[in-house]
Amino acid sequence: MKTNSRERITERTNPGSASLDTRSSREILRLINREDQRVEPAVRKTLPQIARVVDLAAKAIRSGGRLVYLGAGSSGRMGVLDAAECAPTFATDRVVAILAGAPAAYASSVEGVEDDGQQGVRDLRRIKFTKRDVLVGISASGRAPYVLGAVGFARRRGSSVVALTCDAKSPLAALADVSICPVVGPEVIAGSTRMKAATAQKLVLNMLSTATMVRLGRVLSGSMINVQPTNQKLWKRAEGIMMQLTGVTQPAAARALNDAGRSLPVAVLMVLKKIPRSEAARLLREGQSAAAALREAMEERQ
Repeated sequence: MKTNSRERITERTNPGSASLDTRSSREILRLINREDQRVEPAVRKTLPQIARVVDLAAKAIRSGGRLVYLGAGSSGRMGVLDAAECAPTFATDRVVAILAGAPAAYASSVEGVEDDGQQGVRDLRRIKFTKRDVLVGISASGRAPYVLGAVGFARRRGSSVVALTCDAKSPLAALADVSICPVVGPEVIAGSTRMKAATAQKLVLNMLSTATMVRLGRVLSGSMINVQPTNQKLWKRAEGIMMQLTGVTQPAAARALNDAGRSLPVAVLMVLKKIPRSEAARLLREGQSAAAALREAMEERQ
């Protein structure tokens, strides 16, 4: 089957998929795996653009703004997946995701929603989007009217606009202040952007949110110091980090966490500086960041 060079890249037929339906299970998987290996190099080429967005997002959040992901279908769900983990991991509500057709679209396809540009505008209005926020429009093809409508609204508001798309020549890329365009090539199944394109989007969003939170001091070295111990696994993780940073025993770590109202940064400061909960909380409120406050306390103790 011939490829039309003018056809948008996310819809092109992959030459490697010829006679896919006649192949064995192992051969199909080998092809998919080979194509997946194209994702990481494509994402690596976009690191300079991702870094620019990290700086924009960190600045926006410090100023009271948010990092807002918006998309439809698989692209939008990648944003939802990433944003949902930011609260328990980093104790922040500053990363927000909007999915076209949500909540019904979380688990199933909602037909037609990605074609409504005005709905994208309405969804941004619903969350009271302002010029202090950074909008990341996510669309594999870069042509979803829902995303384009929202991006146009955000630009008129004077906010920073980011495109996350797999087509550098798309309308979305042209509208953005910063375009992150991992070009992963045609999918094994033409047009099925839940595959390589979605994998690339997930990798980019993971890096974007994680690096932003590191820049904001919500991570100390490689430790999740703002973890929310809302279940047994996360409680054990908080205890382990507490023990690592302070040198206390497991029972002492558990007591300190309870005394700190289950706040790990507060508990660490209480132990390291031998101060009450209220004083530790004040230091965190008034300090540059949780990481900076904890690092200073650890250095004082040495």
